[in-house]
Amino acid sequence: MPLIRLEGVTKTVPLADDATLDILRGVDLEVDAGEHVSIVGRSGSGKSTLLNILGLIDAPTTGGHWFDDRDVSTLRSGTRDRLRGAQVGFIFQQFNLLQGRTALENVMTPLLYASGRRFWRRRAIAGAMLEKVGLGHRAEAMPHRLSGGEQQRVAIARSLVRDPRVILADEPTGALDIETGATVMRLLDDISSDTGAALVTITHDLAVAALASRHYALDAGVLSAARPRVEAVAPAAAVGPVAPAPEPGPASAPAVIA
Repeated sequence: MPLIRLEGVTKTVPLADDATLDILRGVDLEVDAGEHVSIVGRSGSGKSTLLNILGLIDAPTTGGHWFDDRDVSTLRSGTRDRLRGAQVGFIFQQFNLLQGRTALENVMTPLLYASGRRFWRRRAIAGAMLEKVGLGHRAEAMPHRLSGGEQQRVAIARSLVRDPRVILADEPTGALDIETGATVMRLLDDISSDTGAALVTITHDLAVAALASRHYALDAGVLSAARPRVEAVAPAAAVGPVAPAPEPGPASAPAVIA
């Protein structure tokens, strides 16, 4: 049973002139535990809306959404919020760190909403997570004293500190140089593999998308399978360019993400 399942998901918003805007159109998607899926789309393609639905922030207009075989549409808003807080980790392009708090305090923040042993051990748990992303020695540093790559690793540690089953990465390398971005993506891949969490990367960067095991393209709200081709990548170097797939034929041929 897939961890996440969308069937025929649409998202429509009303406009001022009584017209409607179709943001998502019949999206079907399944993501298994431990799987890395990438979704590539241009600005305005519906990527953010899809991420909000996957992350239990927003709800579809029509269609089905299941999380771990639970029909999300049947959940009360409070139950959905608790499920999101416990099971979904978000990673954003701009890091969104609290500027007046140390790296350790930033990573501890989600554990302020934990209960029992995890709440009382929040400092130790956050410290161990910083060690996992290679920043144990920077625990007391303020965000403005950290490089962009270090800030993103703190953000990754913060998103993982509650052991989520789903990691949603929204343009996770957009504010980083190519080499640092490749390192961050490999770190995310490694952690996802180690913990068994599903990783969904939403990006416009074909090189970042190519690191996933399964690829999709989102265009004008329509999600299609894609098949990027990757050049050889040297260890610890940036990912090479991704050539577009051949023009899709009828029926099930994968889409081009170009």
